[in-house]
Amino acid sequence: MTSAAPLGLPTVDAETPPVLVLAGLVTPDEVARLGNDVRGLLEASGAEVVVCDVSALWPIQLATLDVLARLQLTARRAGGRIRLRDPAPALRALLDLVGLPIEVEGKIEQREPALGVEEEVEPGEPAL
Repeated sequence: MTSAAPLGLPTVDAETPPVLVLAGLVTPDEVARLGNDVRGLLEASGAEVVVCDVSALWPIQLATLDVLARLQLTARRAGGRIRLRDPAPALRALLDLVGLPIEVEGKIEQREPALGVEEEVEPGEPAL
């Protein structure tokens, strides 16, 4: 049995931002195309953020940071921002080293212990 497609606009989940997958070696030559992709995703979805899945981005180089900074700038000019999903430890370290303010999914705020981690107490003090 077949059923007809529903009438009207397709259902869109407003809670799920659009995703752009960056894989392999991303070079500065690709900035224009990727920037157009980010701008298009922001405009088409009406979202404020585009999630960039960088889990398959390799090798991590300073040129990679340049591309990400330019994507963030493009997103800001379009009224949004980018958020990184699953960055490699090397990419996180470089982002922190250069102070590039790009949001990372699941990143723990500074000076806040991770969930499930107990702080050390002095001998004789009651556990919290």
